[in-house]
Amino acid sequence: MTAELVRGQNHPLPQARLEVRVSAGKPIVAGATLSDENGKVRGVEWVAHPGSPTLPGLEVSKQAAADHRLAFDLDALTEAVHRVSVLLALPSGVGGPGRFGSVAAPFVAVTGLDGSEIASYTITGLDAETAVVALEMYRRQGAWKVRAVGQGYAGGLAELLADQGLAQAPQLANDINEAVARGLARSVAAPPPRTADGDRSRHTATSALSPEQGGPTPQGATGPVPQQTGYPTGPGQPDPSATTPPSRPTAGGPVNYSHPGRQAAAPPAPPSPPPTAPPAQPGQPAQPVAGDATGWSMEERLYNQVWGMFEDLARTTAAYRSAVDFADSRMEQELDRVLSDPRSRIGGQADAARETARAKHSQLVDQARAALDRDLAQLSAEAEVVEPALPTAFARWDSPVWQGYRVPMEIPMALRLGDLQLPESTGLSIPMLVRLPLERGLWIDSGRAGSLDGSLADSDELRRLAMDTAVAHAARLLAVYPAGEYTVHVIDPAGSGASALAPLVQTGVLHTPPAVGAAGVTDVLARLTQRVDLVQMAIRGGAADSLPPDLDTAEQLLIVNDFPHGFDDRAVTQLRYLADEGPAVGVHVMLVADREDAAAYGPLLDPLWRSLLRLTPVPDDHLADPWVGHAWTYEPSLVPPGSQVLQHVLTQVAAARRTWNR
Repeated sequence: MTAELVRGQNHPLPQARLEVRVSAGKPIVAGATLSDENGKVRGVEWVAHPGSPTLPGLEVSKQAAADHRLAFDLDALTEAVHRVSVLLALPSGVGGPGRFGSVAAPFVAVTGLDGSEIASYTITGLDAETAVVALEMYRRQGAWKVRAVGQGYAGGLAELLADQGLAQAPQLANDINEAVARGLARSVAAPPPRTADGDRSRHTATSALSPEQGGPTPQGATGPVPQQTGYPTGPGQPDPSATTPPSRPTAGGPVNYSHPGRQAAAPPAPPSPPPTAPPAQPGQPAQPVAGDATGWSMEERLYNQVWGMFEDLARTTAAYRSAVDFADSRMEQELDRVLSDPRSRIGGQADAARETARAKHSQLVDQARAALDRDLAQLSAEAEVVEPALPTAFARWDSPVWQGYRVPMEIPMALRLGDLQLPESTGLSIPMLVRLPLERGLWIDSGRAGSLDGSLADSDELRRLAMDTAVAHAARLLAVYPAGEYTVHVIDPAGSGASALAPLVQTGVLHTPPAVGAAGVTDVLARLTQRVDLVQMAIRGGAADSLPPDLDTAEQLLIVNDFPHGFDDRAVTQLRYLADEGPAVGVHVMLVADREDAAAYGPLLDPLWRSLLRLTPVPDDHLADPWVGHAWTYEPSLVPPGSQVLQHVLTQVAAARRTWNR
């Protein structure tokens, strides 16, 4: 039975391998400190945080999140450690809440690896605090106990760490905030919030294997799978913390596509109900159907379905990796026991023990892989029916839907920027969809680091591919907006992108010819900066009607090639301003650049790189999901070689613009 603790109350811990689960409603930072018998943290190596998430005996989340799962093995801690404190803090400098008093009271629960709660604590009474010691686990007479603490600090992590005796507290607090900012910058946006009836949870038809049978539990046998959410949201982007997390599919049964949650009591249904899968044969999983998710339109249902597939692949892979980690840890412990006894180190007894440990390891891994393969097979079947049903904004460039393209009358809810894949799911790709209008600019990385396998060492080839990628993304943005509602500007100081830009130039979809030279850079940046200033002043003053009649009210996209070539200090400052302030008033930046080329600016440009979503012209594993932090391999959405689809689409866009301007 769970012990519901109040501040200062303690409770014995019946086991050493534990999880601490945190739920806060908004993205927060979770960490842990180790302290000695005097309650002092001896150094930064005794602090686990997003920049250094793993210490012997514990693991914390790698980035800010609304929900966390921290893993602890108290027996693995050194004898010098007498106390483990769980810390929570609000991320600074990323636009989130400024004090705990403005968010829901954080809830923490100590659980076993099977998810059963041992003790829980709701941290109430917080106001101006930005960091808090949630609870502590401490040794007492050879056993471990947990105590609810709830001690808050208005001075944030620096004050909290200093109170625990850490001399380097200010520097470490800055390092933690920087690590959190980097983690938020590389996260894929989280899916939209869902109501209770719209939760696209995957349910299983059979129960999971029990730990005694060698299979992972629904939470994963090892437990240390921190759940993480994406970067802070802005206008038009749902708050990821409001998303109802789906239940993890259990390892022993297939995915069920019948969505029983849709039968629950709920608000009025959408005008056209989503299609449902045909009844499955006994013992067989239901057949997937395109649009089998909630939404008021087929577009919304497909969007939610794609996010559900992404979510399912992330979680089933996390369960598999947890099971493998558990198998590795168990084999190491069994081998250590053999080696620790001098009498059994040699001879037949030692060999037999080693073989037994390896056999158990293989059995656990094989069972976990079989469960993963079942889920992958069903996700692949779903992808086969979903991909052909996607509308133009969600479809690949080689999809037949582009052959019948017509300029839309409405802005779609999202746009496809590429595909995402995990190493365990070769052959299964999930469309990477981002909400429109864009909430942050794009950075197409033309550096050598963009090559996953290092096969593309030619920097000129990478720069050409980067510019081709930028043109493909720009063309897709032009194609999915109604006529006259999207304007593209290009800065190409040296003219090196002329070949890649030819489709945009020849079809006449650009607002003006690509700007070249320092004068061209200055002119374009000055016009867009002035537009941002005017719109901001009009919005703040509530005088939108006073904008100049010749102001282009369409969404604006600025493509910058070979940054920072052709940019002086003033131009760099203007570009940073556009990247920071532009998205809120409809001005977006797409930067094609190698970060090393701008190394001379040092940390001055770090905020610029973090404010942009980094994409690569070749497959690269640089994106993290907002739940468990997997490194996803991103593959850009490019036009097939020899295809005329880009010319066809842009010609349609140009013709629609001419008609609209009459």
